[in-house]
Amino acid sequence: MNFAEMLTAIIIYVVFAAVIGYIITIIPLWQIFKKAGEPGWKALIPLYSTYILYKISWKPSMFWITLLLSIIGAILMSLTTDTIIVPIIAWLVYIAALVISVMLYYKLSKSFGHGAGFTVGLIFLWLIFLYILAFGSSEYQGAQE
Repeated sequence: MNFAEMLTAIIIYVVFAAVIGYIITIIPLWQIFKKAGEPGWKALIPLYSTYILYKISWKPSMFWITLLLSIIGAILMSLTTDTIIVPIIAWLVYIAALVISVMLYYKLSKSFGHGAGFTVGLIFLWLIFLYILAFGSSEYQGAQE
């Protein structure tokens, strides 16, 4: 097997794995959205599904803040400077986005009647706990302000 064949095989494998991962993630999101009164098809659109997750859990405005922080962090990280200040600011921006994401998981837990323990599950075993929310007895109780 030459290099081109090996590279092609790797690319096919990565694309196949990404499609399978995407489908495995869509399934619980579809059901969670249905439980929350949103059409399930909204889970099919990657960025939009995250927006809907913020909408049913917390506030849609927090989605835009997280997105903006991520973009600002990426721009700051791409800058080449002689100073250490810019990368430190970029990491602080990323940490702020991460904190908001953790708060989203907490709000999602609360919006389905769960607490901090379920939030920890969502953080570390995200996919498994999404399936628990989707197909378990959890009932949607509304967005948490």
